[in-house]
Order: sequence, then structure tokens, then C-alpha cells
Amino acid sequence: MVSYLQIEKLTKSFGDRVLFADVTLGIYQGDKIGLIAANGAGKTTFLNIIAGSEDYDSGNVVFRNDLRIGYLPQLPPFDPEQSALDYATPAPQRQDDFTCADRARQLLSQFRISDVNQKMGTLSGGQVKRVALAKVLLSEPDLLILDEPTNHLDIDMIEWLENYLSRQKITLLMVTHDRYFLDKVCNKIIEIDRGEIFSYQGNYDYYLEKRQERYDSMNAELAKVKNLLRTELDWMRRQPQARGSKAKYRIDNFHQLEARSKINLSSRELDLGQASAYIGSKIFEAHNVSKAFGETKILDNWNYTFARYEKVGIVGDNGVGKSSFIKLLLGELEPDSGNFEIGQTVRWGYYSQEGMTGFDEKKKVIDAVREIAEEVRIDEKTRLSASQFLSRFLFTPDTQQKYIYKLSGGERRRLYLATVLMRNPNFLILDEPTNDLDILTLSVLEDYLAGFKGCVIVVSHDRFFLDRIADHLFIFKGNGVVKDFPGDYSTYRHCLQEELKEQKMLEEAKNDNSIKNSQQKPRQERKPKLSYKEKKELEQLTEKVEKLESEKSSLEAKMSSGTMTVDQITNAGTRMGEIINEIDEAEFRILELMEKEES
Repeated sequence: MVSYLQIEKLTKSFGDRVLFADVTLGIYQGDKIGLIAANGAGKTTFLNIIAGSEDYDSGNVVFRNDLRIGYLPQLPPFDPEQSALDYATPAPQRQDDFTCADRARQLLSQFRISDVNQKMGTLSGGQVKRVALAKVLLSEPDLLILDEPTNHLDIDMIEWLENYLSRQKITLLMVTHDRYFLDKVCNKIIEIDRGEIFSYQGNYDYYLEKRQERYDSMNAELAKVKNLLRTELDWMRRQPQARGSKAKYRIDNFHQLEARSKINLSSRELDLGQASAYIGSKIFEAHNVSKAFGETKILDNWNYTFARYEKVGIVGDNGVGKSSFIKLLLGELEPDSGNFEIGQTVRWGYYSQEGMTGFDEKKKVIDAVREIAEEVRIDEKTRLSASQFLSRFLFTPDTQQKYIYKLSGGERRRLYLATVLMRNPNFLILDEPTNDLDILTLSVLEDYLAGFKGCVIVVSHDRFFLDRIADHLFIFKGNGVVKDFPGDYSTYRHCLQEELKEQKMLEEAKNDNSIKNSQQKPRQERKPKLSYKEKKELEQLTEKVEKLESEKSSLEAKMSSGTMTVDQITNAGTRMGEIINEIDEAEFRILELMEKEES
């Protein structure tokens, strides 16, 4: 195996808090590693250290000579005045038939960036992430480091990236909460747990199995240690204090056992409870609701009656109006026509992408929560203080005294979730709730929503999350079209793929019939007006167009499969242009010959 990176006894701390200590790890050519840890355990810090953008306390990080590293952080830095094309274009590395800008233009088109000259400062969060992703892929690194690469990407782009990374011979280290993504892409999982790193040679499912075995083994070992400690403690108590003949090794062993017995193997888990206010039989009804922004339609005469306890997932490409749809429901936007009827018992709980900015950064965590309520009602018998309620969201007394600006991204998400749920809503609307939450927190949130005694609407690009929560989907197709699909996301995706296969087969059959009909057209009744040479030319041109169309279809399938390298995509794009020109020229000549024959 070719070693790319060796980490030896790496230690990193912030003040008195140790993130990880004496970590030793190797990354080798072809490794596709997923890094897993709870929020605040140091995942991003670990990636920053390897990428060279953060210092560490002690240890060694040794790279192979001339190793090229490509790093995509969660929030990629950019010059707002720079164009998307200039930002994504890599520095020239070799001479070939295509300039670096050509390659960047091709990949940005693949990533659905239609205006490559648009300034970075005017792009949406999802567009910025796609341009930054194009930039790091075009740099052709030896080691690719990705921090939450699926955040702000729509599902189609996530699946493209998933296919690309899983099929490319690439060395990868990434942090992601997307469990489907982890399972399909990674061949190795490393976990930061209680300041140590544990490595698992396999995908995410294999990691879950082996992690549980490790926990079972650790618990069994701890039980043995505590039993032996009781025996040794009894021996220590029975020895005369003045006797100097106590075996020193046995006393030392006692103190070692005592230290080992204090290891806490219990995992602190988020406790969201199941509190919600009563919700009546009438939830909301939409009557012929339409909304547009200029030429962009969000809804077009949409009608729907929402039933009690429904759990709906909303999916669609970025920019089709999912967030605007939610604001229409909440009354933050007015429809152009039609109306909503909202039930009197409905109490909204809205977790939005913008809501994170509502915190006063200079306030302490506990003070921000107390401003909303000093006491939280869980049910008729249970009341919790603000501090007790925060502890359910894994905020220790010390963390509750931290200023909000010092919280990690995941901790801020948990705090925001706490402020939404503490109001006891019975209709939850969650807009991209999975961003920046660790996998453990996501699992707890999924369990909470599955048993939630109210209604739920979730906008998410996390396919696993949608499959766990939604009993049906609103598919935003664009141009005001919303399709109600009766099933989870995986079922919808399977049905969509089958529809595309059937459509392709029908188109191929239609093309075959068209070619056969043109070849079987009777000519003996007409007086031939083409020379022998022109007839041969017509036959050859017809065959040429058929072959070119076949090559064009094959190229289109490969370019949309996500299996091609950047260079292959560039070459394919150029060849596609040549094919289209050749088809146009051939068909123009065919028309000339056919008109001459029929005149």
C-alpha cells in the first residue's frame, strides 16, 4: 500500500478540554474514509489539522512528498466579486487540448451552474457549494478532504457526487451525516470517541455492527475490573496500616484498577420527550392557491386537505420554491390567488435555515432559553426548568454558561431545535433540519418525529431521514407543479428510474420504426431523379446519421451517470459538440437529395 499520510500521537485541546490525545492513524492510497463523531468532538478540527489550516498541541502529521490535497470546508471562502468560472478554474498543471477554463466550464455546466460569469456573492448557498465542489475536483488532488459535502446540495447532485466518488479511484477523507452516502462511498470508517480514534475496515453498516461489539466488550471488561477492584479494596482495608511488607506491586495494581473502573462508558443521549399540544381534526386546507415570482411559478391552483398526524416530505431541485411554499403555509407570504384555512388548534413549530441567525451571539445559552420561558411544560404532570430542559439536549451546566458565539455548528443546531420544541408545537415544519447534526442526534430526532402526536412537514435532502419520517411526499417539479407521491423517497426514486427506463425504451422503439419505415419506402413507382452516385451518398448519409445518433445517446448516458472523470467529461462534451454538427450537416444534405428526388 502507498502511504499518503501518517499521523503519530496527535493531540489537540482547547483550554482544559481535550478533543483527542495520542491519535495514531495512517491514510493510504485508495482509502475512502468516513469520519464519525458526536457534535463538538473535533471532526472539523481534525480535518483542518490535516489540511494545514489549524495547529495542534503535539504529535506528528507526515505527508508523502509532493502530495496534493484538496479541501472542501463546510463554508468555502470566496471573493464575492469573483465570477464562478474564475473561482472554479484551476491553475494549469499540464498541456492538453483543453484549457483549464474549458474544463471548469464543462463541469460547472454538469453542476447546473447556467451563468458561469455570475459573481460568487450573488449565488445561493447551494450554488456556492457546487462551484466550490467543482473547484476542488478540478484541482485533481491526491487526497480529497470533504467536510459535510452534501449540505445545501439537492438530492440529484448528492446522488451524482455519490456515484462519482464511489466509482473513482480516489483517496478520500470526509465528514458527513448522510448515512446512505457513507454506506455507498466509504470503505473505511474512523470514529472519534472519548478522545480516542477507532478504525473499522468496512462501510457504515459494518461500522455499526463492530462498534456495538466493541461497546459490549468494553462493558464486559469494565465489569471484570470492578469485580476485581472489590476484592483488592477488601485486601487493602484488611492490611495493618503500619505494616511495611505490603506487596508494592499489589498496591500499584489496586490504584491502576481504581483508575480503570472510573471510565464512563455510558453515552449521553438526546432526550426530546414526546410533548405536543392537542391538535384538532381540522388542520389546514388549501383552495386553488397560486404563487409566482415574476415568471417563476411556485404553486398553480394547488388544492390539498391536510389530515391529522400526516408526515410529509418535500423534495425538489434547489430554486423550485420549497422554502417559499413553507412561508405561504405560515402566512409569511401571501398567495397571489386562492387561500389557506388553518385549524384553530394548530400551533406551528418552525425550524428554518434562517432561524440560526436569530440568536444574540453575546448571550449565554441558558439566558437565551430563559428569555423564551423559565419553565417548560412537558405534560400535565411534568414541568422542567430551562436548565433541566437544556440538559435533555446534551447541554451540561458548564456548556449552558457558554456564550453562543463559542458553540460549534452542531451545538447551535441543537440549541435552536430546543427553542423550537420547548413551545410544545403540534405542527412541526422542519426546513433542512439535518445540516450540521451528528448521526446520533439525527437518530434521536427521527425517533422523536416518528412518535410525534401531531403533523410534520420536512424539507430535506437527507434520503435516510426522509425514508424514516415521511409517509408520503410532495414532489416539486417546477413551474408550479406539485405531485403527491404515496410512499417514501426510496420508493419514489425506484419508480422514477423505472419510468425513465420505460420512456427510453419507447423512444428507441419509435426511432427503430422510423428508420425501418424510411428504409422500406417504395421507390419503384417513382421515376428516379438521382444519379447512382447520389443514391449511394444518400444511403451512406442515412447510415451515418443512425450511427451518430447511437453514439450521441451513449455519450449522454455516460455523462449523466456520474462515473466519468473530469477529463472524460471534458472530452465527452467536446465530442458531443462534434457529433451534433456532423448530424446537422448530414441531415441538411439528406434533405437536399430527397427534395431533388421528389421534385
